[in-house]
Amino acid sequence: MTTWMEDLFGTGKPIIAMCHLKAFPGDPDFDLAGGLKAVVEQGRRDLIALQDGGVDAVMFSNEFSLPYLTRVETVTVASMARVVTELLPDVRVPFGVNVLWDARASLDLAVATGAAFVREVFTGAYASDFGLWDTNAGSVVRHQHSIGAQGVRLLFNIVPESAAYLGSRSVAEIARSTVFNARPDALCVSGLTAGVETSLSTLTQVKQAVPETPIFANTGVRPANVREQLAVADGAVVGTAFKRDGIFTNPVDARLVAEFMAIVRSVRKAGG
Repeated sequence: MTTWMEDLFGTGKPIIAMCHLKAFPGDPDFDLAGGLKAVVEQGRRDLIALQDGGVDAVMFSNEFSLPYLTRVETVTVASMARVVTELLPDVRVPFGVNVLWDARASLDLAVATGAAFVREVFTGAYASDFGLWDTNAGSVVRHQHSIGAQGVRLLFNIVPESAAYLGSRSVAEIARSTVFNARPDALCVSGLTAGVETSLSTLTQVKQAVPETPIFANTGVRPANVREQLAVADGAVVGTAFKRDGIFTNPVDARLVAEFMAIVRSVRKAGG
């Protein structure tokens, strides 16, 4: 029997590549001279490089909307909808969206663009670089149903970047209660920020706690560690490792993507 992941991505151990979109109107780093046209052009170059390199899926995110909001401005969602829609003719693999860090907005964008999945922080309360951060999974899931997004797969980030739980529960306890209460399609486990390696110990604890739930290594997966990460995780979300010279702010290098995916294919072939 195939899983929803195999149905959607067409493979085991899928690699979801991040297509990091440049800053949007209202963001401090928005390019006023280049406008949204420049965001589309950069997004298209990265998207084509990722797909030419052989990734299994892409996820569009407003990665350069720093500092992030937990409730984004309307202009951000509207602008992302325009950009993603302009990129759709070039999309050749399943795609998802992520409006950082706003779960409701991510679902709104998914409906507007036809995205198959979203990744967000749906559960928990945190002390974060963005202030006190509270979530309401019940409200968000009801919003999902109210806008007809029942078919959008939900990837829950349960170890949010730049944040710490306000409670003292272990990550295994959090994983078990999240699966019981919120029924995510998959869990994502992260390092401190984009590009920081996901703890193999944490990945293992989460996978052992909820063995029937797909687990993604969400940050810091690179050629040097992808074999050991995929030995535990059911897939990975990869961004920085695909950038030229491995630098977060650089454009995607198709050669690096192809080299990375060659390792992934060898892992799959070996049954890892």
